[in-house]
Amino acid sequence: MLAERLGPLLGQALVVENRPGAGATLGADAVAKARPDGYVLLYGTPGPQIVNPSLMRSLPYDPDRDFVPIVSIVRAPNLLVVHPSLPVRSVGDLIALAKARPGELTFYSSGVGASSHLAGEMLKLRAGIEVTHVPFRGSGPAMQELIAGRISFAIDTLLLFAEHRASGALRAVAVASAEKSSLMPDLPTIAETLPGFDSAAFTYLAGPAGLPAGVVARLNRETNRLLAEEAFRRRLAELGLEPIGGTPEQTAATIRAEAARAREVILAAGIRAE
Repeated sequence: MLAERLGPLLGQALVVENRPGAGATLGADAVAKARPDGYVLLYGTPGPQIVNPSLMRSLPYDPDRDFVPIVSIVRAPNLLVVHPSLPVRSVGDLIALAKARPGELTFYSSGVGASSHLAGEMLKLRAGIEVTHVPFRGSGPAMQELIAGRISFAIDTLLLFAEHRASGALRAVAVASAEKSSLMPDLPTIAETLPGFDSAAFTYLAGPAGLPAGVVARLNRETNRLLAEEAFRRRLAELGLEPIGGTPEQTAATIRAEAARAREVILAAGIRAE
């Protein structure tokens, strides 16, 4: 979506090149080593600069020095859901049940170090509860086990659960972002029970170190212009995404804050990439 709409604003065709592998490390490394002329950019997910520096023993790039932040793009709020068989209708209920049955409740993740994993570990840390992490290869198979009742709860992408909430297959308890979601305004936030709790995947644009200030300014200006368009914002909302925008400095500050939050959880839980 971003490439399709941003290209015309820049007068350039934008090509999306997916480079999966090692939690987005391979793609990020290609950008870090690219010529800093503005023609190769990183669509940053939580992996390269936020999670991987604490999760992995070594990286082929320096997460702080090898990138120039350009602009924040979106947040994807997570949602806490439980299987309907659980006597849980609030965050407080879940905490009380977990304390009454230590180690018995389970939560899924789409993989070690994924947003759904860190969110569950953050809940354990902040609530002082003992629940068991069950990793899967992707949210699809994990969701099947949750709906079947073999997994107790999960904290994963809000839109992923919308249909199952509507059908009654899963019970939505709270949104995991710092503020309420416009998509599910009836739900409270986890932070209302556990102050400071925030689990929402954050994405941004960055370039290789040495990117000229003029290029950064142009990319920032045009992206902010796009993120302000009502039709674009409406489409993002349909996908469960919240537009951000802002200055390069604000993006850098958010990356630092998110990295610190991820580091706290990863160290406390002793998580290591497989």
